[in-house]
Parts: sequence; structure tokens; C-alpha cells
Amino acid sequence: MHPTRNLRGLYVITDGALLGGSDRLVPAVAAAIAGGAALVQYRDKSADAGRRRWEAEDLAMLCRPLGIPLIINDDVELAVAVGAGGVHLGLEDGDIAAARAALGPAAIIGATCHADLERALAAVEAGADYVAFGRFFPSRTKPGAPPATLALLREARARLQVPICAIGGVTPENAPELVAAGADLLAVVHGVFGQPDIRAAAAAYAGVFKDKGE
Repeated sequence: MHPTRNLRGLYVITDGALLGGSDRLVPAVAAAIAGGAALVQYRDKSADAGRRRWEAEDLAMLCRPLGIPLIINDDVELAVAVGAGGVHLGLEDGDIAAARAALGPAAIIGATCHADLERALAAVEAGADYVAFGRFFPSRTKPGAPPATLALLREARARLQVPICAIGGVTPENAPELVAAGADLLAVVHGVFGQPDIRAAAAAYAGVFKDKGE
């Protein structure tokens, strides 16, 4: 079985604006992992390629010995360059098959699907290892994203054999209903990295999965 089939838990996504500087990136991600994060995504949309390269390298050095997959947002070349665990592709950010060819069979490739089950089915057919739906609740990170529903999540769970990620306004309070409807991964930005105690914030999300006996 492909190792990504067992992906489950808190999926933290970095945001440089929340963290306030490169020097805080690694300590913040380390705190999130200490709190129970199972997966880390490096997301930086800036044009500063040099900074993005060394930040991603630093995160790879942190995550690799801990066995935590580091996923690079929308940049296959950067993922290859730093030896990341995989890449997450948005709707307009590249071809899944091309990413697979570049990264190899063991890489984790995720796909943004918003609220579109047919897009998710096509992504899985193309080789995606997990699919992400959202936003499920009002979101600070993507306030304009089309809303997704618990009904969509339940249908996706019935039709898909890969892990399903839920994103968008996820809190420790509403997370249990997402997991109950079929979410394997809960993707969080502000709910972890925008909090004064990152480790405790991550632990609150990770506890949702522990409460399910996992």
C-alpha cells in the first residue's frame, strides 16, 4: 500500500505574514510538530526565490529526521531541489502527471478541489495521493473560496479511496464534524500559526483524532 494511504491528522500550512519573519519559521513549525502535526506544507507566494529556497531547505532539515512529510505548495522545482516529501498543486498550478515524473513514485502529491467532486475524481485518476476540499467555514486565509459542505465530504468519502483533506475555517470545535463526515486531514493556517501558543493550538487539533481512538 502507498504510504500516503495512511495520511491522517493535523496538516499545518505556513504563512510568513502570520509568523512575522524567516527566523520564526522553523521554531514555529517545530512547535506545531511537537503539538502533534502530522504533515507540514510550506506555502509562500512571494517572488523572493532565494529566501523561499533556504526556508524550504531549513524546513526539510527539520521535518526529515522526524518522519514528518514536508509538502511544497505549487512549486515542483523547489520540492525537487530541497528533497521535500511532495507537492500540493492548486487548480492552475501544474500537471499532476508531470509532478509525479519529476518527484518520483514515493512523493506525496495533493490537489486543490474546492467544492468539486468531479475535479477530485479526475485528480485521483491522474495520480493525486490526496485531495483537498474547502472552504467549509468562514476562512481568514481564503475568504472568497467557494463553500464546501459536509454532504460533499460524505459523498467524497464514499467514492474516493485516497485521503481527504478539509480546509477553510477549521477550528478544534468544528473539526470533529469534519472527521465524522470523512476528513482524514485537517488543514490549518491561522488556527495554529496565528495563535500565541503554537504547540498548544496544534495539540487541540491533534486531540480530535486522539478522541477518535487513533
